[in-house]
Amino acid sequence: MQNKKNQTSVGQMIQRCHKWRQKRKQYIDLARQTTDEIERERLLQTAEHYGRIVNEEQIKIDSQRDPKDKTAVSEEIAESVENTENADATDSNDDEEIGFPDFITNLK
Repeated sequence: MQNKKNQTSVGQMIQRCHKWRQKRKQYIDLARQTTDEIERERLLQTAEHYGRIVNEEQIKIDSQRDPKDKTAVSEEIAESVENTENADATDSNDDEEIGFPDFITNLK
């Protein structure tokens, strides 16, 4: 019974984490589109905040997961990161034109 409850808890954490990743991406996209430097910096700082939240939540998720579950999810995460990097590779030229601060361009 405890294992099922733990799985439900981890599932909810994963959903929250996914939602925060989407918000982070949304703020970064908005920052790319804005021309006001102050607004861009505010948006980037907000995106960085969501990135920190995601990292903290991911640590909690990893600590509560069964070791055999981690391997399957690690492969899924690696695949999604690879897809994201491919999509970001086309946007990297835009980053250089806008002049994002180092803390955003060096997220990897």
